[in-house]
Amino acid sequence: MKFCVACSMPLEKEEFIALHNADGDFCIYCVDDQKQVKSCEDIFKGGVEYFINEENYPKEYAEKIVRKNMTLLPYWKNNPSACLKGEMLSDEEFKKLFCK
Repeated sequence: MKFCVACSMPLEKEEFIALHNADGDFCIYCVDDQKQVKSCEDIFKGGVEYFINEENYPKEYAEKIVRKNMTLLPYWKNNPSACLKGEMLSDEEFKKLFCK
């Protein structure tokens, strides 16, 4: 299965892909109306909101999850951003969270 290279959203259906370029596939949440990848801050904020609203995690914990996730993704490895500096889950915590 394909995943968004900026947020790791599963791209289970073709309509979830908003952009495909040399960096990879990007989801509908990480691309703006002009077909440009959104800023790190916007993508980070969207991820945090997802974990708060859909998974009921406290904001601080959601930020640690999203920061860890984004730093592992190819797009952010090639496009580092100050927005991803700060506390994040450890490798062990992250693995436990997503191996449920």
